[in-house]
Amino acid sequence: MTTFFFKAIASDGKVRSGTLSAETEKFVTQELRRQGLTPVFVGLEQKKSLEFKLPSFVQGRRRDVLFFTQELSTLLNAGVPIDRALAITSELTERPQFRFIMQDVLRILKGGRSLADSLASHPLYFSDLYINMVRAGEASGSLAVIFERLTEFERTRDDLKTYIVSSMVYPTLLAIVGAGSIYIILNFVVPRFASIFENSHMVMPLPTKMLLEISRIVRSYGWMFFTALTAFIVILRGYMATRAGRLWWDGLILKIPVLGGALRKAETARFARAMGTLVANGVPLVQCLNISGAILSNKVIARTMEPIAQGVKRGEGIAAPVRRAGQFPPLAGHLLAVGEETGRLDQMFNRMADIYETDTRDSIKRFTSLFEPLIILVMGIVVGVLILSMLMAITSINDVAL
Repeated sequence: MTTFFFKAIASDGKVRSGTLSAETEKFVTQELRRQGLTPVFVGLEQKKSLEFKLPSFVQGRRRDVLFFTQELSTLLNAGVPIDRALAITSELTERPQFRFIMQDVLRILKGGRSLADSLASHPLYFSDLYINMVRAGEASGSLAVIFERLTEFERTRDDLKTYIVSSMVYPTLLAIVGAGSIYIILNFVVPRFASIFENSHMVMPLPTKMLLEISRIVRSYGWMFFTALTAFIVILRGYMATRAGRLWWDGLILKIPVLGGALRKAETARFARAMGTLVANGVPLVQCLNISGAILSNKVIARTMEPIAQGVKRGEGIAAPVRRAGQFPPLAGHLLAVGEETGRLDQMFNRMADIYETDTRDSIKRFTSLFEPLIILVMGIVVGVLILSMLMAITSINDVAL
């Protein structure tokens, strides 16, 4: 038996929480419904642990939106009116900032605006895709179904982003720690070691001379290097804030071996998942392309949405313009061609998303499996050369003494 933590809505509209022991989550859900409660969340009992978690700024707004979508989907499928569902969701939200957002959405909704317009008042949290999906659901009277699909979309997107970020954390920390260790050796350890030779007239080995000179340069001009590096980063960020700079940077990233291919597949998966979700809900294809292009992170790939949309308007379908754009993997065009021929374009988009999400994880795994040993090898060689240079000097002192 496993202990599960639950949150549920009672008949009086109040939130109930607690724990139940059962074999599966399904049994807990059935028991809660038998007791007249509407389950909102069922999961393993939350316990404090020492496991590594990504900082809150990495999880960010997308987690708030995901939890909101999950809870609203559950409540709407249980027949709870939309205004009451929003009130309950704001009560369940743990983050004060997002609770304020939910209360503001509810206020606008009660003022006579639609749910889509209410959510659109907070564009930092709800994307164009999200708003258009909700608007389509309101028009067709199928909000509960729409929020189920949005839950799946947000969950898969969140899982992929979390996997990419968490995979890159360790190699990045490894590189920072290695660079910091080398700086400490050159700036603090080597100068103390050099003091041994200051009053000595012995001839030092060439590697030791080079080591001492590098240490002197680091101590004398290190601040200039870090100042120049900081200035370069500030200028680069300013340039990247421009359209031309962002296009240059995104194009450069796509050319990086292994990593560029992984990011291209991640963007393809994001594009396909958005398109599949929108097409399945009857959003016009040209509008789907415009919305999907807006949620892509890489602007080099995003700008191909316009020529693809133009091709669709000319009656070319979508497979041929996607191939002609040259920014998506070759398989994507073939899958879309099959989807057009069979009349199941939405299913083919979702299938394409599944394929490239899996490929992205595999590519990121290959990149980290190459990058981590490479960093360790480089840092080991550098530190080894530093230690060897010092040992050669120590050995020469012993030779002079003999």
